[in-house]
Amino acid sequence: MIEKVFEEIVGSGRESAMTQVEERMMSDSRVASIDLRLEVVVIPVADVDRAKEFYTRLGWRMDADYRFDNGFRIVQFTPPGSVASIQFGTKMMTAVPGSAQSLYLVVSDIQAAREQLVARGVEVSEVFHAAAPGAQFPEGSSDRLSGRSPDRSSYASFATFRDPDGNSWLLQEVTTRLPGRLDHAGAAFASISDLAGALRRAEAAHGEHEKRTGQRDADWPAWYAAFMIAEQSGEKPPQ
Repeated sequence: MIEKVFEEIVGSGRESAMTQVEERMMSDSRVASIDLRLEVVVIPVADVDRAKEFYTRLGWRMDADYRFDNGFRIVQFTPPGSVASIQFGTKMMTAVPGSAQSLYLVVSDIQAAREQLVARGVEVSEVFHAAAPGAQFPEGSSDRLSGRSPDRSSYASFATFRDPDGNSWLLQEVTTRLPGRLDHAGAAFASISDLAGALRRAEAAHGEHEKRTGQRDADWPAWYAAFMIAEQSGEKPPQ
């Protein structure tokens, strides 16, 4: 089918042919939309056993540790509640160990996440927010201000830590998604604490809802559900 579309339009000018092909492909309803799920990120490490010990200490699930006669080894870990995993090993990549930087770990409560990591013996930065766009990325930036974002806005509070090789991780607090970031089918809670936090936010918002209406809402479970799904998917919550 791609060849047919290309043949139909090349007569109008070969220089713009590929652009036109792409436009036609995007608008043609006959073209199936195939999901492309990012499931694994490979990180470079110098000492596989040392890295394995570190990520085990974090409490991440070890999915695999396979060794082969030719020296190839692959280790996979998955953070709690994550659909994506990391891999490292030997004979996997040529990148310099420690060169993976600012890998995001999204959490619902940045302070609780930091405390959990510290309790596991990890050196974690203090929680901070950015005074200027992008200040969460360069280490030691003077535009990193201590503490959570003053208004507790979603996407605005951070903390960082590194593994033994120097690969860096960026914790980001997200409580309400931007519109279109998740669909209803993808709405889920990664842990009991995430679900409990969502229920508490729904309870507080529902209390304001009942104040506005001046009456008790007997169907509060449906209101809670609508609020929690809207919060995750970035849609406007019920009022």
